[in-house]
Amino acid sequence: MNQPKRLNNAGKRGGSVRPAQNGEPRPGLAARMAAAKLLAAIVDKNTSADGLTDDRHGHPQYLALEPRDRSLVRAMLMTALRFRITIETLLTEQLEKPLPANARTLKHIFHIALAQILFLETPDRAAVDLAVAHASQDPRSRRFAALVNAVLRAIARRKETRLKMVLDQTMDAPEWFSGRLVEIYGKAKALRIIKAHRCRAPVDITTKADAAGWARRLGGFVTPTGSVRLETLNGPIDDLPGFADGDWWVQDAAAALPARLLGDVGGLHVVDLCAAPGGKTAQLAVGGAMVTAVDISSNRLKRLAENLDRLKLNAEIVACDIKTYQPQRQFDAVLLDVPCSSTGTIRRHPDVQWTKSAGDIAKLAVVQLDLLCRAARLVRPGGRIVFSNCSLDPAEGEAVVEQFLGQTSDIEIEPAAPGEIAGADDFITTAGFLRTTPADMELARAEISGIDGFFAARFKRCTP
Repeated sequence: MNQPKRLNNAGKRGGSVRPAQNGEPRPGLAARMAAAKLLAAIVDKNTSADGLTDDRHGHPQYLALEPRDRSLVRAMLMTALRFRITIETLLTEQLEKPLPANARTLKHIFHIALAQILFLETPDRAAVDLAVAHASQDPRSRRFAALVNAVLRAIARRKETRLKMVLDQTMDAPEWFSGRLVEIYGKAKALRIIKAHRCRAPVDITTKADAAGWARRLGGFVTPTGSVRLETLNGPIDDLPGFADGDWWVQDAAAALPARLLGDVGGLHVVDLCAAPGGKTAQLAVGGAMVTAVDISSNRLKRLAENLDRLKLNAEIVACDIKTYQPQRQFDAVLLDVPCSSTGTIRRHPDVQWTKSAGDIAKLAVVQLDLLCRAARLVRPGGRIVFSNCSLDPAEGEAVVEQFLGQTSDIEIEPAAPGEIAGADDFITTAGFLRTTPADMELARAEISGIDGFFAARFKRCTP
């Protein structure tokens, strides 16, 4: 595809751009401008999308919007990140020459508009007109308004034939990440993982009891591992039956597995390290454990406390760095879900692959080993330790375990056994570790399939 010739202004070739009425802002323009601003913060400055779209402390341009427009921003932003390589491929094909290296704002305007044109239910004309209006308002991109108009209309005209071809030929992931996945899992499974990342993750919940009953009430189904997966979600999650009463909480099916490796925790003193926001703490409390929830972040622990209060569950809450934590007694069991690269959660957090790097994984693995060594000293002889994280990379999983065992003499692996966790046999490795990927748990349709990437290993502290 070549760029259309003789582009004189935004009102020529491909239709006119409608001006705002009476000087009032164009409806929807503020949301598109906010989405492009947030996209720039993510891909240019490695800023977390969660922080930018937090409804209390998010980006000021995002917070200035009404709730409906905030939802639109999130949809455009997540779609632009999820299909970033596909969008860039179609854009590059249509341009006669590359955009100037310093035209970052223009690039983000294109990406947000193409997310709407190619993947969201936005009328092509509306998406194009708003993108031109956005470019016209920004001094850095004003001179490119005609280009925006012509290029977007040209891509829109050919999307029915060209989009599928590009999707089939493209891996929507940065090279560092796609290359690493191929190295770890082989090309076939790496492609399945990256394809799964193109689908928005379904909502899973963990129930206190009666998973089948809640699946019927909420219009979902019970996954093979016992979580309830919602097939559709219309409206806020906290408006659903059972939420306010504390009958269930949101937790991906994979995230619900590590705590189950501790077995029957009834009556045991269990410490949940790096506990916030508290899904695993809730699991342990429902299982009858006397739980101590430890996290370094006081703000995150406030959220944990709010969640436990809604769920009518109890736990001792401790704001403390694990490295300096000195409880009065050793615990019967330790659950350590360490900070990690979060590459296993890209389905729901597509910014991760654009804000992290291979170097980050190496640095985090060092931190994880340090935390695991400290956690091992908190369990009594004969007690269990479960180490977990939501990374797809063995450098943060199996390699950390190998290093840990190499420098401890009183800890041994306690492999997970087939049949130990319902529906999880396919996730148990030959070494007895738990390993899930988004390519796992294939169900009837892609939209309801998949599971977050998780790793977990279980240890036992030897008795003297």
